[in-house]
Amino acid sequence: MNPVLDLVAVAFVVVATILVGAYGLRISRTTSDFFVASRTVRPVWNASAISGEYLSAGTFLGLAGLVLLGGARGFWFPIGYAAGYLLVLLFVAAPLRRSGAYTIPDFVQARFESLGARRVTSVVVLVIGWLYIVPQLHGAALTLGVVADLPPWVGAVTVAVLVGGAVAAGGMRAITYVQAFQYWLKLTALIVPVVFLVLALGGGRDIDASLVFPAAQGPASFDLYSTVSLMLALLLGTMGLPHVLVRFYTSPTGVSARFTTVLVIAMVSVFYAASSTMGLIARVAAPDLAQSGVADTVVLLLPSRVIPGLAGDLLTALVVAGAFAAFLATSSGLVVSLAGVVSQDVFSGSVRSFRVSAVLCTAVPLVVALMTVPEGLVSSVGLVFVFAASSLSPVVLLGVWWRRMTARGAVAGMAVGALTCGAALVAGFAIDPGSGWIGAAVAQPAAWTIPLAIAVVVVVSLTDRRGLPLRADRYLARLHVPERV
Repeated sequence: MNPVLDLVAVAFVVVATILVGAYGLRISRTTSDFFVASRTVRPVWNASAISGEYLSAGTFLGLAGLVLLGGARGFWFPIGYAAGYLLVLLFVAAPLRRSGAYTIPDFVQARFESLGARRVTSVVVLVIGWLYIVPQLHGAALTLGVVADLPPWVGAVTVAVLVGGAVAAGGMRAITYVQAFQYWLKLTALIVPVVFLVLALGGGRDIDASLVFPAAQGPASFDLYSTVSLMLALLLGTMGLPHVLVRFYTSPTGVSARFTTVLVIAMVSVFYAASSTMGLIARVAAPDLAQSGVADTVVLLLPSRVIPGLAGDLLTALVVAGAFAAFLATSSGLVVSLAGVVSQDVFSGSVRSFRVSAVLCTAVPLVVALMTVPEGLVSSVGLVFVFAASSLSPVVLLGVWWRRMTARGAVAGMAVGALTCGAALVAGFAIDPGSGWIGAAVAQPAAWTIPLAIAVVVVVSLTDRRGLPLRADRYLARLHVPERV
């Protein structure tokens, strides 16, 4: 690796982000511009932006490392990540756009006519968002530490300052352009090295299939409970990510939101294929990197390992640029969604309060990231999916589709899902995952926390004597009747 080239690549991403954000800033003027880009983002742009923010540090760096470590087991993550958007497409994309809301708490308050439910939702959204931002900052620290031997705080602070400044300056409209650009940069930064690595390794080299996929890590080794629980978390977790859901509010219509989701499924699938291929190449060319704490760096180390000299250094620099784009895009999406919540729930909901909120929503996870040590990036992001699937997803899904759901049911479901999932995740640090069914239940709690949260929502709603909100039927009709009708 060449530290100078790698730092030049980082500088390129930083400058490009500032320039693209400045372009969006020129046309960000109204409150609606800052919160939902005035609901004028067309499908291709919106799909690129959603894909840009969805493909995080855990995907760009961690997925290849997971395939390197776990073989076929690692493929469950990209399958779940991509398939989660199918559920979004089928159940919530168009209704959320038709809701007329700016944020998820907006939707909850309008659906249940309850300020209390809104406040609980805001707290859950902030927890999910901050938990998701921290791995992005850890990824930036890890990247600059590997390629340039810089202290961990440099990468985290660099990303936080850029993200906070960009979101505060231009809001959703500016960030849309930034994220769309960063998706295509990330895709290029993986596909180009993959092509060169395959060509470099394919020159008459005899590859042992049992080395790539040992029988011990094949389908027969999957634990049924853990696999099902993981898939539930990934599938339903996407529906509970605030930075994903808020982007559907930027579509012009419900039909446009659905078409956007179809494009997203295609875009992220292509990216996951490239990232997984990088992990497969590593199993052949660099099996020695299959170590805890090292596997997350395989994407950064592999090009120069396989292709020595300037060509390998240039490919590494391209990967570094893509990695930084991943940290910036996901963090930007999270901060812009959280800033909208804090601005409306804590301040006045103005452009000025949005900007103050953006700075605050960046500072909190930065402090946490500086005080903690990075763990496996994929596992860190996976915990967020479990938490979102257990707390927010049941409320969003049932709020759209079940007429009899009440505010008390929503609050009780979010509270029980969040508390039980949080308790299981904390207990997981003290209990060995291999210690029988208890270890498996706390290591992958989604299989029981999600049904429990749904059951609580249903029971409390059915026994709620206050009954349905007065305008529930009218609001549900708005969610489900196409605009042209």
